[in-house]
Amino acid sequence: MPEAHRTSDPVTADDLTTAVRLAADVLRAAEAADWDAKAGSLEWSCWETVEHLADDLFAYAAQLGPERPPSDREVPFLWSPRRPGGPANVVFADRTAGPAGLVQVLEASGALLAAMVRTTAPTVRAHHVFGASDPEGFAAMGVVETLVHLHDVAAGLGVAWTPDADLCDRVLARLFPHAPTGTDGWATLLWATGRGEIEGHPRLTRWRWYGAPATPDA
Repeated sequence: MPEAHRTSDPVTADDLTTAVRLAADVLRAAEAADWDAKAGSLEWSCWETVEHLADDLFAYAAQLGPERPPSDREVPFLWSPRRPGGPANVVFADRTAGPAGLVQVLEASGALLAAMVRTTAPTVRAHHVFGASDPEGFAAMGVVETLVHLHDVAAGLGVAWTPDADLCDRVLARLFPHAPTGTDGWATLLWATGRGEIEGHPRLTRWRWYGAPATPDA
C-alpha cells in the first residue's frame, strides 16, 4: 500500500542525469518507430516533443547561468516555432541526424542543466513563471519535464515508460505540495500534470507546480 506521505528528500543533479539517461535508453530502443506520430494527448509529434523537452532543460540551465539571474523574466533568447502550432524553441535537432541525433541533443541539454545545478550556489534564485526557484527546484522541474514528456512520447511511439516511484514522490513533494498523498506516485504525477485521473480526483484541465523553495532567500 502507498504510504500516507511523500518523502521530502531533495531532488539532485544526479536524479536529473538518471532520468535523462533512462529516457534516452527508451528513445534509442524506439529508433525505428514513427517519430512524426502524435505524442499522447499533445498536438505535437514525438520528434517535436523531444525537441521541446531538450529545450526546457536548456532553458532551465540558462536561467541559472547569468551572474545575476533575472528575477522577472526568462533570459532573452529568441524562441520560435518551426511550424504554426509547433513548440517555440531555441533548441532544435537536425532531422538528417535521425532519432540518434535527437537523443544526443536531449542528453546534451540534460547535461547542461545537471552541471548548472551542481555548480550554482543553493542561495541563487531565478525566474520561472511558476515561482522563482533555486537550483534544486530547477532540477526537480527538469525531472518532471523528462518524466511526463517521455510519457507523452512513449504513447506515440508505442513503448513502455514507468519511472522510479521514489523519484516521483520526491518531485511531487518539492513542486506539487497540493497533490494528494497516500496515492501511487507516478499516477499522481500524471494527475498533477493534467495527464490522468486518480480515484476521487478528476482529471485536471489546468495545472501548475510551485517552484519557490521552502526556505527563505539568503
